Amino acid sequence: MKEKLLYLCHRIPFPANKGDKITTCNTLKFLSEHFDIYLGCFIDDPFDHQYIKDVQRYCKESVFINLNSQLAKVRGLQAFITGKPITLPYYYHPKMQQWVTKVLNTQDIHKAFIYSGCMAQYVLGTSTPPLHKVIQFADIDSDKWRQYAEKTHGIMRWVYQREHRTLEKYEKYVANQFAVSCFISDNETNLFRDMIGDKNAAESRIQTLSNGIDCEFFSPSAKQALSEDYPLSEQNYIVFTGAMNYWANADAVAWFVRTIWPEVQQAIPDSKFYIVGSSPTKEVLELQNVPGVVVTGRVEDVRPYLLHAKASVAPMQIARGIQNKILEAMAMEKPVLTTELGIEGIENYPKDDVYIADSPNDMTHWVIEKLSLGLHAAVPSRSWLEATYSWPAKLSPLLSYLGSNDVK
Repeated sequence: MKEKLLYLCHRIPFPANKGDKITTCNTLKFLSEHFDIYLGCFIDDPFDHQYIKDVQRYCKESVFINLNSQLAKVRGLQAFITGKPITLPYYYHPKMQQWVTKVLNTQDIHKAFIYSGCMAQYVLGTSTPPLHKVIQFADIDSDKWRQYAEKTHGIMRWVYQREHRTLEKYEKYVANQFAVSCFISDNETNLFRDMIGDKNAAESRIQTLSNGIDCEFFSPSAKQALSEDYPLSEQNYIVFTGAMNYWANADAVAWFVRTIWPEVQQAIPDSKFYIVGSSPTKEVLELQNVPGVVVTGRVEDVRPYLLHAKASVAPMQIARGIQNKILEAMAMEKPVLTTELGIEGIENYPKDDVYIADSPNDMTHWVIEKLSLGLHAAVPSRSWLEATYSWPAKLSPLLSYLGSNDVK
């Protein structure tokens, strides 16, 4: 008989089409092999309702609560009265708390895995029954707000600085309440250990739980990736992939179009820059007015866009953790351009396959060189990815953190 596990995450894990959902989806699949899963999550995109049954296949019991972003923003304003981070009331819903309390009181659950600091609030202070709690913070979110503050001015700068301060304090508090707190890369882990201050205690309680990559799915030989329904093979283009309502992504493409693309277009007039990802912001949509820039919005499958591209770019100006877009492009055997911030969470990567540049001049020359190639030059990163970033290998430490009987 499997042990029971409470699993909370701030978005429905399916479809795995953005950073956090890629992680929570693969984690759900992995944990369901070892535990009976009691899953609580929010749905913040009506499009995702169609995936509820897919998620339920991996769960003993589940609850899906609609999160209205406008109402959540109003709730977030309570933080200015309570002194809490805006993130907490944004993701607080009484129905979620009622469900969590119910399953803990009726299902004899003694272990919980929480994805994202904002979901920790539902199990803080729970002592009856005793609960062994593990959290995956993924990134140090408070530091992202610090980076956001550095990019803005006026009242919003103050708001972001406040969120940085209050969220950092909350992250430290949560880490003190949980048996193990996980981060997505050794860089994040070591930074948070330094933030905690107590190095000896932090070494055992603050651990790395990294992302993986599904190399079978992201493969240039996958039948779906080779679909002829996409009129891309004759085009000369580079690609950026990611959720386009995420500030770091929107900021990266806007910077790239403004700083790098004009010179590229002048050198290669038929070149295109595909921005591929769901929910593009108004600012991202306006980039289509620039010659050669194509904003696709949500696509059914990102792989054909990667397959036919000359290269993938991830010119991140704000970043924490691991950029899945880089791993996916490498799995599709594409050369990748990124920044020091973009590559920060990926260690021991093949240097020949990833070009790191923070200089606009270096970026421009690299892009022009790749777009000038007559053939799509494959890169040999797949064998490294398969050996280093398989999901089961990356997630196996989680069984030990949870104290599972299945630890080998």
